Amino acid sequence: MTKAPVLEATDLSRHYRVKGNLFGKSGTLRALNGASFTLAAGETLSVVGESGCGKSTLARLVTLIERPTAGRLKIDDVEVATASAAQLRTLRQAVQIVFQDPYGSLNPRHKVGNIIQEPLTINSKLSAAERRDKTEAMMARVGLRPEHYNRYPHMFSGGQRQRIAIARALMLQPKVVILDEPVSALDVSIQAQVLNLLAELQEDFDLAYLFISHDLSVVRHIADEVIVMYLGRAVEQGAREAIFENPQHPYTQALLSATPVADPERRRHRIKLTGELPSPLNPPSGCAFHPRCPYADTRCRRETPELQTADSSRVACHAVQEGRIPTPNL
Repeated sequence: MTKAPVLEATDLSRHYRVKGNLFGKSGTLRALNGASFTLAAGETLSVVGESGCGKSTLARLVTLIERPTAGRLKIDDVEVATASAAQLRTLRQAVQIVFQDPYGSLNPRHKVGNIIQEPLTINSKLSAAERRDKTEAMMARVGLRPEHYNRYPHMFSGGQRQRIAIARALMLQPKVVILDEPVSALDVSIQAQVLNLLAELQEDFDLAYLFISHDLSVVRHIADEVIVMYLGRAVEQGAREAIFENPQHPYTQALLSATPVADPERRRHRIKLTGELPSPLNPPSGCAFHPRCPYADTRCRRETPELQTADSSRVACHAVQEGRIPTPNL
């Protein structure tokens, strides 16, 4: 049985007006430029790409920190643009976020118990005893002990701090959790523990995850669907198996070719991209990837490609549509 989506985005965009200074002209920064997806309970959608591709901007829109410039966003079947103030308060509780840095996201002056129960303190009318009971239950669920309640964040390791952050994010029983590079600051051995915990919590609470990462090896472990972004636009979108086993877009192929594999017998052909990521204030004409793409032609430099079905995923690439890209050895 197909579950109803708890998160729907249609042509979601966020643009910023940048004023000029001594070193540059004013202009419009298109941080996010037309993202569309759905996410159901119990599923994980991963958004990947280089720094500056629009991943964190998307997170700010979904958590209602910022409003979109254009496009539609529905959370739990409520249209954000037309939601009342009371509905927005409810939606903000339904979407929570776990940040990248477990050292910077926790208030060093507060004890762990107060940090975790703060969402209840602000958003509920529970008594202090009820809040403490719920906090201790959540601490146990994420692998923290009762004696941790009265300790301060600096007394914990990075992995333990991220467990504290996860516990805090779940206190209001959200339907969607944004995971913004949640394990990138942790040691590899600790990463696996935190990822396994997230998988268990997702199953127990039927959570929908929007998982933002640049680490494709992590994405392969946790994602159901993947969006590959470049300079604010999705260049490839599809199921995890389609993206990792049969990547279509040259940018996706290059990202995967740089991802380490555990098999020493398996050799990959490394695809090296030339040039730097263009400025989002002055993006290239046509396909934004064309200055770094070995398959670019005149059409690529002139015409912006749209996402179209190609094999088992959706790809925004003229060369793919015209059959000009060979199958990579990944």
